Amino acid sequence: MIKLSIIIPVFNAEKYLGRCLNSVLESLENATRSLFDNINTVRNNFEILLIDNDSSDNSLQLCKKYAAEYPDLISVLRCHTPGAAAVRNFGASKAKGELIWFIDADDWISKDAVTKLITKADDSNADLVMMGAKRLYSDGHFDYLSSVLEDDSNYKSRFIRYGMGPWQVLIRRKWWTEHKFRFMEGFIHEDMELMSALILYTDRFASIDKPLYFYTQNDESVLHNTKFNPHIFDIFPALEGLYRRFVKAGAIKKYHDELEWFFIWNLLIDSAKDFAQFPEGRPGFQQSRDMLSKYFPEWCKNRFLKQKPLKLKIRVRLNYKK
Repeated sequence: MIKLSIIIPVFNAEKYLGRCLNSVLESLENATRSLFDNINTVRNNFEILLIDNDSSDNSLQLCKKYAAEYPDLISVLRCHTPGAAAVRNFGASKAKGELIWFIDADDWISKDAVTKLITKADDSNADLVMMGAKRLYSDGHFDYLSSVLEDDSNYKSRFIRYGMGPWQVLIRRKWWTEHKFRFMEGFIHEDMELMSALILYTDRFASIDKPLYFYTQNDESVLHNTKFNPHIFDIFPALEGLYRRFVKAGAIKKYHDELEWFFIWNLLIDSAKDFAQFPEGRPGFQQSRDMLSKYFPEWCKNRFLKQKPLKLKIRVRLNYKK
């Protein structure tokens, strides 16, 4: 059985795809030498699914070039439903690995990432293995996205509040399939609707607090446009979908404060920057007030908000009143 399926959505990624694939190939080769005997080869243990989402540049041709060089390892698939969510769902449905890892085409991984993640997954039998990541910006500086620590007695609380991308966790495919997890299609913020709810469905969690993944804060992405994009309002259906997941799991009462803080952060801090950037975004402030009034009318008493610095508390209040 294939050990790991790496799923890479590809959309106009010609500029970055080579860097991504070269890092993945190096990491797989290192893992083969470290984890498997000499009889086995990379193709027996791994698969890379490159899923083109109707790119208009030379991404598809580049995918085919790599697949021709590694025909037993790399498969090129086409997904014509637009958006990262649809591509990830499609990729997960085609994957054959015991474990799956979603990697973005403009990012890359460390040479020891696959070895460390598989070792941790095997030793812990975890459904989710979270890793640390470095987030790199266009001006050259970076920050570190730490992992939620598995030995923290409140790891589920922090996981819910964290707000990670799909690329920051290794996932056991059988568990993913049994719970019929899918990303919400047709929206950006598709990961927000799902990721924080995953921990509600398992007690088998492990982590590696080292930078195994390198995330590019891409100024060309849909979330960082210099022109107004109405998709900034997708934050609202995404958060509503996340709330419904907590209701379905019977977890609203137990994790009320965590989910409330997640709403506060994403509405009154993160998305507020987008709402304020363009005149067309101003209605987002009223929608934020309406959403908080509906789901968390006493949000200002949130215990996690109370722990934050005064400057951030003031910022939250000002954004609420805009």
